[in-house]
Amino acid sequence: MLTIHHLRIGRSIFTVWLLEELELEYTVKEYFRNPDTNRAPPELRDIHPLGKSPVIDDDGLILTESGAIVSYLLKKHDPEHRFSPAPHDLAAWGTYNQWLHYPEGSVFLALLIQLLLLRSGVPAPVFEGYSQAEVKLHLDHISSQLGENDYILGNQFSAADFGVCYMMSMAESLGLLSGHKSLSDYVERNKNRPAFKRAVDRAVE
Repeated sequence: MLTIHHLRIGRSIFTVWLLEELELEYTVKEYFRNPDTNRAPPELRDIHPLGKSPVIDDDGLILTESGAIVSYLLKKHDPEHRFSPAPHDLAAWGTYNQWLHYPEGSVFLALLIQLLLLRSGVPAPVFEGYSQAEVKLHLDHISSQLGENDYILGNQFSAADFGVCYMMSMAESLGLLSGHKSLSDYVERNKNRPAFKRAVDRAVE
């Protein structure tokens, strides 16, 4: 049986969304953050030493890292390549993999710094200057890639949209999407997908 260890509130809702898009049977093991530290509870370390989420347990196989989980589940459950290009189309497959790993590989640090600065309330000009410039760079880059398309790789939804939507949702919650209507519309479009709504019903409400 497939189990997802889901930390509220955080990125693992986007892995639940993946499970819903794939129409898999799974169970949700829910964890809540420490209200004083906003950190995951120590029970998550019983599942994986890092104590992070998402984590999946697929009949004893423990996997972490969002991109790795996506790749594993698509390899196992998406032989028709509904959510990713077939590997024989090397150019399309390479572009897809770039965008699959881009959000947490390049974008996340800049947004994390913004989040920590907002929580601390302490001025830190060096970090603020770096993060603001990086955020602008990435938002412009994603806007350019998106263009007038519905999704990040064109007008067809792909697994690359899970991570990109997560990052843009995070940016939106930090008030960083002002002036980027196409990105706000992109987040709304993804969150209006039936599978995303089912994920929210299953793992949030």
